[in-house]
Amino acid sequence: MGALEGKVAIVTGAGQGVGRCHAELLATEGASVVVNDFADTAAGVAQAITAAGGTAIAHRSDIADWAATGGLVNAAIDAFGDVDIVVNNAGFVRDAMSFSMTEEQFDTVVGVHLKGHVTTAHWAAQHWRAAAKALSDGELPKQRRIINTSSESGLFGGPAQMNYGSAKAGIVGLTRILAKELGKYGVTVNCIAPRARTKMNENIAMFAPHEGDGFDPYDPAHVSPMVAWLASDAAHDVNGKTFIVTGDEIHVMSEPQVAGTIMAGDERWTVEAISARREELFAQDGPAISPWGGPAMR
Repeated sequence: MGALEGKVAIVTGAGQGVGRCHAELLATEGASVVVNDFADTAAGVAQAITAAGGTAIAHRSDIADWAATGGLVNAAIDAFGDVDIVVNNAGFVRDAMSFSMTEEQFDTVVGVHLKGHVTTAHWAAQHWRAAAKALSDGELPKQRRIINTSSESGLFGGPAQMNYGSAKAGIVGLTRILAKELGKYGVTVNCIAPRARTKMNENIAMFAPHEGDGFDPYDPAHVSPMVAWLASDAAHDVNGKTFIVTGDEIHVMSEPQVAGTIMAGDERWTVEAISARREELFAQDGPAISPWGGPAMR
């Protein structure tokens, strides 16, 4: 029996790449999967899962469309009777420097990434809240899961990604908010920032197609086991966390915390007073994890 036997999962952006790997592994672990994508490729993925012995249907829609995403959640309920897991994966990039970016480039990227996460959370949360409220006194709600997808551009900042990085940073904040809101309904909400080869980054040297028979750390399939684990009952007490995930490494990010403090007592701050204590304010160590392309992780 798989770790997700009897559960129903929605995976957005599952027509190719990392999303397809997520959908296939969740199905292998026993989940019935709704393969969502804006493109026709969703149907082929659902057919491949079914041919391999799994259970899946395709649903083509734009997750930035509020009403259409309600239809996605309803399609899962109509087909399989419930929704237990939502994996928010869909996305694309339209990179440009801040002084060159167009309004359309900004709006479409923020729409599919940040709004696309919000829409699925909204409709799934409505269903889960209603189910929890219908329980008898003393009856516990079912275990439910949302797994969001951020990026190291959102965690550390990426040049020419004012749209993408801002959306991905927003998703980390959204994850913490949803974790606090939905916990009482049996829902945990976590977030991954995958280091994997996708259509969005294959032109970057470190993500170039792997040659030879050795281990390929950027194979997108290596990210999916973490998604499946977060979706399983084994991760019932993991909530509001963000993880960097690659083929052979998993890093859990620290929670936001104060890194330095100066106090003025009962006096009003002045520019001169802040300048005089600058070194004291910034005396703490830097981050332990650096973004890809920078110094090696430690």
